[in-house]
Amino acid sequence: MNGTLSSMLRLLLALASIPKGVTSFTTSGFLKTLPTEYLSSRLNPPAKLMSSTEASVANESIGTSKQQITEKISKLKRVLEQEYISFFNPMVDSWYAKDVTFDDPMTSLSGVDSYRNNVDMLAGRTLMGKVLFDGAGINLHSVTGGEVAEGNNGQVEISDIVTRWTLRVTAKVLPWKPEAIFSGISVYKVEPGGNQGNMMIEYLGRVSIIAQTDYWDSINIKPMTSSLVPQQQYQKVPKSVAINDFLSQLKPEGFRATAAAPELPYLLLRRGNGYELRRYPGFVGIQTPYQRRDYGFGSLGAFAKGMNPLAPSIMKVWNDDNDGKDKIMTWPLEFALPGQGNAAPSPPALAVEKAGEGQWKSISLSSWSESVIAVRSFEDAAMGPVVRNSDRELRELLKRDGLIPTDDSSAYVVFAQYDAVHSMGKRRSEVWIELKDGGHPFY
Repeated sequence: MNGTLSSMLRLLLALASIPKGVTSFTTSGFLKTLPTEYLSSRLNPPAKLMSSTEASVANESIGTSKQQITEKISKLKRVLEQEYISFFNPMVDSWYAKDVTFDDPMTSLSGVDSYRNNVDMLAGRTLMGKVLFDGAGINLHSVTGGEVAEGNNGQVEISDIVTRWTLRVTAKVLPWKPEAIFSGISVYKVEPGGNQGNMMIEYLGRVSIIAQTDYWDSINIKPMTSSLVPQQQYQKVPKSVAINDFLSQLKPEGFRATAAAPELPYLLLRRGNGYELRRYPGFVGIQTPYQRRDYGFGSLGAFAKGMNPLAPSIMKVWNDDNDGKDKIMTWPLEFALPGQGNAAPSPPALAVEKAGEGQWKSISLSSWSESVIAVRSFEDAAMGPVVRNSDRELRELLKRDGLIPTDDSSAYVVFAQYDAVHSMGKRRSEVWIELKDGGHPFY
């Protein structure tokens, strides 16, 4: 994650004079084997034979090493969680080897000091960082791996620790202040030992990060691999690919259409190649069948006066036009706050009172549980052929990246519109596909 920063610095300084516009800036399980000979060389110095007492201590230490290392790995994972939450302020140096290496798609670094300096610059904790960046933040989605096992011939094996994250930062050095977004994984290679000395018992009870390799979801995913096995899914690519991916986010966006309402919040899980993955909270809304979209907008707009509905308008259209099923339009009203669980919240009392009654007979309440949604944007008018083509494209991208939609999703198309009716400018429309539980790596 951090090697990107020095390359970003050079690119941003070069781009600072570009004319005006607007955009946005939002690892695996290989086993590390510690050979028996390595342990043996630590436990049995060749220059001196062990006494029976020393041998007894050594045997006891070997017997407890797996437990000790397992406990240290658990603590290391908690340390990593805290580092991400605090944006590496502070960075806990004692868990990193002095010559630790850092590699990401754009650059490579070596040593703890280089790592820390780059993070501090991105976070605006250095003078240069204050000039270049603003609003840097990282969301940690998971910390997995680090399993400890005893292999054949007494080997100690530690699997890589993998973190999943989304990084955002605003390049304020550019006049239009684009935000760049990267999501991906970091692979931490860990081995027993540390900087605190080579005494046998200390050695067996410590672990150190010796290497970190970052991969981006937008460029490093290998096609047709399982999304649940990161050690098989991510591959290195030429640095030029990474630079182009970064530069593409710095382009001015131009004039955008006015949003119809405040947006339903979500957590960005992945900025992929051609799509995004988002986690939406449970929400309650109102829905109505429609034949023409403007009629649906009119009905829900009249019903929702005083209720402060949210964007987007969500449309569900069945693929078989002859099955007699209505098109459905939904407007979100309220969503579950953090800590309130996965289910939809209770609907507003006014909505409960009015729905299904009198002139509102066609309008009903709709509850959506928390879900992971794959999203692909399109700019053309949301006509049937355009929407269905975007849905097909998204399904191909999901198949390519090992992501699995819900079982019934192929029977219909869901698309979302964010803009006010008749607004001018670049419009924002999307197709949505809900992913199956277990069909993606986010939990």
